[in-house]
Formats: sequence, structure tokens, C-alpha cells
Amino acid sequence: MWRNADVLDFVGWLRSFNDALRDTRQKVGFYGVDLYSLFSSIEAVIGYLETVDADAAKQARARYSCFDHFGDEAQAYGYATAFRIAQSCQDEVVKQLTDLRRRAADLANRNGRIPPDEYFYAVQNARLVRNAEEYYRSMFGGRFSSWNLRDRHMAETIDALITHLGQGGRAKVVVWAHNSHLGDARFTEMGDRGELNVGQLVRERYGDDSVLIGFSTYTGTVTAADDWGRTRDAQRRAAGLRGSYEDVLHNVSTAPYSLLFRGGAIAGDELAEPRLQRAIGVIYRPETERQSHYFHARLPQQFDAMIHFDETRAVEPLERMPASHTGDLAETYPSGV
Repeated sequence: MWRNADVLDFVGWLRSFNDALRDTRQKVGFYGVDLYSLFSSIEAVIGYLETVDADAAKQARARYSCFDHFGDEAQAYGYATAFRIAQSCQDEVVKQLTDLRRRAADLANRNGRIPPDEYFYAVQNARLVRNAEEYYRSMFGGRFSSWNLRDRHMAETIDALITHLGQGGRAKVVVWAHNSHLGDARFTEMGDRGELNVGQLVRERYGDDSVLIGFSTYTGTVTAADDWGRTRDAQRRAAGLRGSYEDVLHNVSTAPYSLLFRGGAIAGDELAEPRLQRAIGVIYRPETERQSHYFHARLPQQFDAMIHFDETRAVEPLERMPASHTGDLAETYPSGV
């Protein structure tokens, strides 16, 4: 999702934009908020503590050692603990996060040469380890509980980042994610079956200070695999199903355009009534298009605005095969988005 040409171009542009600003407070950061990288987050916590407190680093290493006999296989940890083949690391990861928070002032001031942001990053990585530990255990107990845990983690990370950036509460944050994470779940089939998402949580907390923007497309190509562990490739995407929102938006115009729902008139009953909406993640199965990739939604309530591109092109990965340096599950397992 991130190792592709579009993100590379964006990061290069952002670097040039920031370099041209004299006021460091106006510079734009680029942060990850998702719930994966369990083992690299463990390394990040220990690495930070090694720079400020060797004894604390030793203690953290001992606490996280309960993951050691799973190698880098987070899925194996989740399976073993969910079925009580092995004891969970829950108590240890909670203790480590609590300890970091309790010693905030001491650790942040232990070495003046270390930027204050580093303590914030360490705490966020410790919180990720705690939540990821629960996530991998929960994924074998039900899809909805793991989905909700993941989106709550992302929303909590956004809240923590806004607080950390400060600026008198005026910090602006743009969250880049799949429609299924950013459109308010309460107005979709997801919400009907007990799932929540980042868009819902942000709306509930920030109200009119938040704007939920969705993207829509009718046809084109998509980079995806046809199953877990299979090679990803650019695939021709089927046209939007007849009667779906994609189909309705396609019939309005073939040019890119945007629709504003908040405070504006809804374009007739065609958009106001519940319709099917498509969602494609890292897996695309055209042979089961309706069952695998469509759910019911109420678009004008789900989003504040929708931007429609009638035909879109697949992202270009920086490498053909998935990176092999980690044994973690695909970031989006078990949902595919």
C-alpha cells in the first residue's frame, strides 16, 4: 500500500516543500497510524531506551522476550495464544507501556541531545505493541473484533498526534486511508453488523472540525493479488455493478468531479437512497465481485464529500513481490483493506 511510485513521488515533493519553509512549525510531517510492524516497534522501543537508560532497555528486552520463540511470525503468536498453546505477552506489554508513561519527564530529560519527538515515538511504538498483541490474539476469535481494535488504534494515534503537535489545538491532520476506514461506518452495512471505523470515531470526537472525503471510480485497473500470499499484479477492474453508486456516478459524467453533501443539496433520490458501494483492498476477486467487494451504504451521510474519477490506473509497486524481511501477516489481514 505504501511502497509504490505515488507515495515515493509524494514524499519527494513534501521534502522539497518543507525545505522551502523557514518556520519549522509550518513544516508538514508524514506519520503512520496503522496497526502492524509489531516486531519493528519492539525494536524501536528498545532502541530508544538504549540511548537514554541502559537498565530500562534491559528490562524492556526482558519483557518483550516472550515473543522471541515466535521469531517474526506474529500470526503464529496469535494462533498459539488464542488456542492456549502458549501464554500471552499481554501483561508484559502493558507493563512496558505503563512504565514509559510513568517515567515521561525523567526519560525525556535524560539526554538533552535526543530530540523530544523521540520520546513520543517510543511511547507510540510501545502502545502499538500493546494493541498489536491484542490484535493478533483477537483475529482468530472474530473478524469484527479485530477490525474494531485496529480502527480504534488508528483513531487513538491520530488523537495522540494532534495533542503532540499542539499549536494551540490548531494542528491540521490529513488522514490517507481506504474509503472503508474513512467513511462513517454508522451509515453502511459495516455498522449494521457491529463494525466501527476511523471516520466514525473522528466525527464523534471532532464534529464539524472534521471532513470525511471519499474517492470513487467506475473502471480501470487495480494492483492486487487474487488470494493471500499470491503475487500482486495490475488487474483489469470490472465496471461498477448496475445500480451501484459507482454506476450512478459514472452516468452523471465521464469527467472527474466532486460532490459536496454537508450543507448542500443532495443530487436527487439516486444518491440519497441506500445503494451498493465497492471496496477493493489488497485482494481482488472479480469472479465473486458482488460478494467480495460490495456492501450497502448511504453515501450522503457516509461522507461529507465524494470525488469521482471515472477511470483510474493501478498504483505501481516499488518491487514486484511483497517484501520478505518480515513474517508478519499482510497489514490488512483479515479484512483485505
